[in-house]
Amino acid sequence: MELSSVLFKENFRLSNDAFMYVFDNIKETCPYQLSSSISPMLKLCCILRFLAHESYQQTVGNDFILGFAQPTVSLILNEKLPILETTICSLWIKTDISEQHKQLTRRKFYTNSGVPNLVGCVDGTHVAIIAPSENRHLYLNRKGFFSINAMIACDHDMVIRCVDARYGSSHDSFVGDHNSVYLDILGDSGYPLHEYLWTPYRNALSGTVESQFIKKHAKPRNVVESTIGVLKCRFRCILGERKLRYSPSKATMIINVCCALHNIC
Repeated sequence: MELSSVLFKENFRLSNDAFMYVFDNIKETCPYQLSSSISPMLKLCCILRFLAHESYQQTVGNDFILGFAQPTVSLILNEKLPILETTICSLWIKTDISEQHKQLTRRKFYTNSGVPNLVGCVDGTHVAIIAPSENRHLYLNRKGFFSINAMIACDHDMVIRCVDARYGSSHDSFVGDHNSVYLDILGDSGYPLHEYLWTPYRNALSGTVESQFIKKHAKPRNVVESTIGVLKCRFRCILGERKLRYSPSKATMIINVCCALHNIC
């Protein structure tokens, strides 16, 4: 906590105040599993360094700020990730927003793109993982590598309102069919059309009303692409430069925690 605000955010991605907010939310649920010489605050620092700077446990442990052995980092991850997921994800990733907030979001989308009654946009992003030991076929995507296709829905302010990383590398349409966001959102042609999920026309002729709709439809969807880009650059463990070397269930947990921390940032 003695680091400057700039250095603190570079190292842990959260501001000092945001870090203390997360720490206060999880400190009461910290089980006694590791040596008492490792404080709960250092454990949280270790988790955040891991999420922010790719996923080499040994590198995180050898960091001059922390100084942990790789097995200790592994134990901290096993201890802290479930706690973070259960405490902050439900608080910071939710679709049950107030009507007043919906109206404000609709106004922002309409001012920016001219699309009315829009509350959010949705897209999928692949997070690379190593080949799992079981059900490998569920995680092999069409590009030939193993991944989890995470569905992410966000609002105009790049706040993530929904994340679903439960279905391996399944196509966007499958994930969309098995997840009802129940917000008026836009998605690309990979998603199924619903009364609450608007998708573009396919193969519309130039100059038609349908082609004009496609142009209008594309503009607000930039926000979800930008949100995914910011999320992956902020928490580089899911960026894809190095595959997550964890089971699909733990990889899903990491994705969920990263999305919640993104909103806190």
